Amino acid sequence: MTPYAFAAGALLAALAGPWAALALLALPVLPKSARWPLALGLGLVLVRLGTLGDPWAERLGERVVLEGELRGGVLHTAPAPLYLRGYPPLADGWVRVEGRLARPDPARLPGGFDRRAWLRGRGVRAELREVRRIAYRPPPPGLRDRVRANLLRGLDPAAAGLARALTLGEREALGDDVQAFRRAGLAHALALSGLHVGLLVGFFVLLAAPLGRGRYLAALALLLGYLALVGPSPSLLRAALMAGVWLLARAAGLVEVPLSSLLALALGAQLVVTPYAVDSLSFQLSYLAVLGIALALPLLPQQPRWKAALVGGLGLTLAAQAATLPLVLDRFGYLPLASPLANLVLLPLVGLLVPLGFLKAALPALSGLLAAPFNLTAELLLGGTRLFAQLPGLRWGGLDAGGYALYYLSLAPLALAFHRWLAPRLALALAAAAVLVAAATADRVRPDVWFLDVGQGDAALVRLPGGVEILVDAGHAWDARGLARALAALGVDDLDLAVGTHPDADHTGGLPELLELVPVGALALGPPKPDDPLDARLRAAARARGVPVVNVSRGRVLRLGGAELRFVHPPPSAPGQDNDRSLVFLLTYRGRRLLFTGDAPARHALAWPPGRVDVLKVAHHGAADGTTDALLRRFRPRVAWIGVGPNAFGHPDPGVLDRLAAWNVRVLRADRDGSVRLPLH
Repeated sequence: MTPYAFAAGALLAALAGPWAALALLALPVLPKSARWPLALGLGLVLVRLGTLGDPWAERLGERVVLEGELRGGVLHTAPAPLYLRGYPPLADGWVRVEGRLARPDPARLPGGFDRRAWLRGRGVRAELREVRRIAYRPPPPGLRDRVRANLLRGLDPAAAGLARALTLGEREALGDDVQAFRRAGLAHALALSGLHVGLLVGFFVLLAAPLGRGRYLAALALLLGYLALVGPSPSLLRAALMAGVWLLARAAGLVEVPLSSLLALALGAQLVVTPYAVDSLSFQLSYLAVLGIALALPLLPQQPRWKAALVGGLGLTLAAQAATLPLVLDRFGYLPLASPLANLVLLPLVGLLVPLGFLKAALPALSGLLAAPFNLTAELLLGGTRLFAQLPGLRWGGLDAGGYALYYLSLAPLALAFHRWLAPRLALALAAAAVLVAAATADRVRPDVWFLDVGQGDAALVRLPGGVEILVDAGHAWDARGLARALAALGVDDLDLAVGTHPDADHTGGLPELLELVPVGALALGPPKPDDPLDARLRAAARARGVPVVNVSRGRVLRLGGAELRFVHPPPSAPGQDNDRSLVFLLTYRGRRLLFTGDAPARHALAWPPGRVDVLKVAHHGAADGTTDALLRRFRPRVAWIGVGPNAFGHPDPGVLDRLAAWNVRVLRADRDGSVRLPLH
């Protein structure tokens, strides 16, 4: 009970911060054996959180000159570390730089990269933008360089990249093969963690058997040296803590230390030192995977050996996968279905390469001799990984907190039943209830509209019951892949309708490539404009993909999914520039009304049928001519969305913001609020 209570207190404090102190009120009702360990874990993490601070909070927006050691993009300065954001990234070493302090950006789009959370998991709260390097000194040659040179001696280029990834954690050396490992379900083999630590420690303990119990302390020293050499990533630190406790226990004469106890002690200790690691995806995946393994391990057969090896390999892979499944689907949107088989076939090759890499790196005299077997084994592993990467996988959208809760509520009773802590019938009933709730609420978020942050551009997704989805505009060409990931994260596998309001690069520039990435039922465009290259390219892309094009103008009505799209602009033979020809339509669904205005100038609004709307998509990114008092009087919106990012045009115009405020309109902006979901019920 003691290690679990300690870990629970530490985890509670790391997740809830000062609010976790309320858990002290529950201490009297807990078993005596759990009270003080829980309070200790809670108190130590709260004290650690109090010492971290945020020295950059009062200086955000300032231009500063800073110096320190740069490692992996993070500048380690005296006040606190911060991230240098720039392209190309600066090389590691001592640097003096000038730049502007800012908070890291969160994910702009659903399913996008959340830089703020990624850096928070590394203990970094600020970043430096507009970076200018003033001085630089490369790092002096050190042990890592000598180790790398020994490791790479005699290796083929592909094998060298794999050696750097498996031994030193330098995954960037693998290039495109990193994605192949992910698609094959073998990404964990590249993350320095329990596999690597277990092989390193186990191999050394066997070799040093003549030292008796002293070999465990020697192995601990070796492990600490390896940790210092490659750096304390969250997954490696977890594995090192677990191995360290086990080695100390063995050195003290304790024969049996349960894996679950090791995991709990490592969790509590790691959070006491680095409570911010709880936000790290590597930390989350590592602990969940080992938790799944710890729960499954006692259930696996021990004899005969061939059966134990086969069932154990598959069983442990499935257990780790089951424990991490919602996190993997939420963050990556993809699960390789052949992952258990890939692990069963290819992980033994990793088990050969890791000790070979350690020996090559540590023993220069054997480095050349070991190159040939390493090259051969690496070729087999890379070939197998690329083969498994081509097999199909399960694609999924993002999960909310309710999705996580229902998944684990369905899994937990089954785990308890397997361990005979719960009656099988009751476990099945509880799991079935969670599954039924999940099925009944699967479509509960619909109907809604997502205004997607594509910077200085427009993109909006309307989701209706029954899996009906409508995309309005798609930002710039460089936004297409990000939008495709966002659609996947929102559970969109195809679009019933895409609307391109007008052929401007910031509205329909991303549509041609998006048509290649996402199946589209139909494409609605304004009157053709043959002399416009973007309009011609979009129509050609639609023809190439077999997507029917519907030319719409004032008076045309489209109905799908219970919604009505009534186009009120432009007239069929509209003259003028692109903005004057921009599609404007009113989307109505069960009494909710949304006015999409593209870039249409407000002077055309007098020809549009008046009536109150719930949501106004502000025209032309908040330009002065897009939103007038006359337009607001005509439609009296409750909410306004402005698709705006960094720009040189002065968008949104201060006069437009003043007018919206005067009409008591709630304003949402891409540059301030990111992507926004508005329900339509």
